[in-house]
Amino acid sequence: MEIRTGADYRNSLRRLRPKVYFLGERLADVVEHPAIRPHVNAAAMTYAVACMPECEGLATATSHLTGETINRFTHIHQNTEDLVKKVKLLRMLGQRTGTCFQRCVGLDALNAVYVVTYDMGQAGKPEYHERFRKYLERVQRQNLMLCGAMTDAKGDRGLPPGKQPDPDQYLRVVRREKDGVVIRGAKLHQTGVVNSHEILIMPTTALQEGEEDYAISCAVPVDAEGITMIFGRQSNDMRKVLGDDIDVGNPQFGLVGGEASVFFEDVFVPWEHVFMCGETQFAGQLVEMFASWHRQNYGACKVGVADVIIGAAAALADYHGVARASHVRDKITEMIHLQETLYCCSIACSSEGEATPSGACYVKPLLANVAKQNVTRFMYEVGRLAQDIAGGFIATMPSERDLRSPEVGEYVRKYLQAGDAPAEYRMRLGRLIENLTAGTPLVEAMHGAGSPQAQRIMMLRQGNLPEKVRLAKKLAGIPADK
Repeated sequence: MEIRTGADYRNSLRRLRPKVYFLGERLADVVEHPAIRPHVNAAAMTYAVACMPECEGLATATSHLTGETINRFTHIHQNTEDLVKKVKLLRMLGQRTGTCFQRCVGLDALNAVYVVTYDMGQAGKPEYHERFRKYLERVQRQNLMLCGAMTDAKGDRGLPPGKQPDPDQYLRVVRREKDGVVIRGAKLHQTGVVNSHEILIMPTTALQEGEEDYAISCAVPVDAEGITMIFGRQSNDMRKVLGDDIDVGNPQFGLVGGEASVFFEDVFVPWEHVFMCGETQFAGQLVEMFASWHRQNYGACKVGVADVIIGAAAALADYHGVARASHVRDKITEMIHLQETLYCCSIACSSEGEATPSGACYVKPLLANVAKQNVTRFMYEVGRLAQDIAGGFIATMPSERDLRSPEVGEYVRKYLQAGDAPAEYRMRLGRLIENLTAGTPLVEAMHGAGSPQAQRIMMLRQGNLPEKVRLAKKLAGIPADK
């Protein structure tokens, strides 16, 4: 099976039988269910752009394993040019979809596991990297969409994995058998998992001696026996279920990434798909590298979405007849300043990347964490300014069904028009801004790729404070040891 086009991708999902629940009921078809279809469309765009001549070299790459042309979402970054192209690709996809296109997590997981298994090989465990290279070659050849699964349920956050009252709060190995391992636990907040092909599992935290069962990295199909998924609620999900168009805001591509909770009930994983099993000393490295690559993304994809938000706000200002007002122009200027600052951070952490011993190129982790920290603030401000420009009608406007109603539709059409813009166009832009700047998208901007405190911990650790102190003392004429 080789997936090339968006249609190929949709057809490949139809061959799978994942166990997915939504609103308490099992879904028979994740491809066409109205709550999930937009997320499938967004992910399909990652396949579609790779087939466009104008995107060649941006959405595609050359595999270092085979020399073949592959989708960039399956590529191991070989140099800083690859890292920069990733950022540009994500911004472009954000512009085209106005949402999360879901394949970044799997891409970042591939790169992190590649580097860490190589380092494990240098420490005397070469079988893990050998297995992973074979797995990676298949992923590239078939062009699979992976869900990178890191976040565990965590239970009591004040206790490490090995001291939880319920040991399943962190995904763990419950049995080691001749042919493989059996795992149990959960991975929560998993972007795009219901419409992925496989799940690439990683530990969620650094681990200590005695916590070997939690040091597990492996790959499983989404429809493996023992896996159950529950698709999460979103801010406007019932509008999708009811078949609304205007009121959904972004009807073709949906809202954020279609996150789900994934439960593993004694799932068997053959050894050829196990890439870490008990090596606690490498768990922290895997977590940190994955997090840094993933935080790089947010100054790219979110900037692409911000392009859409700014455009919608400017278009509404024009409809309302205030586009030339100085305060509106100043607010739009500030939105541009904020989004381009985010973009600068992602470009910087990519340009400052360095090669690892494995050959894969790693972002500058300090700058990647700065990028994500800024997203947790700037996207809220971009959203606030867009809502300010748009006006309060985005929170109070009638529904699309009222617009179409033979009884009251004439009132909506008459009184919600603005200048020469018909009510429908104004409503469509208003709902788009509502979709992009309220509820679920902002929570995802805050906590996706780790909460703000996680970035602050990393920034302090990587900021080389002792060197800064040495520089200051030197200039002040103070001995370094005083």
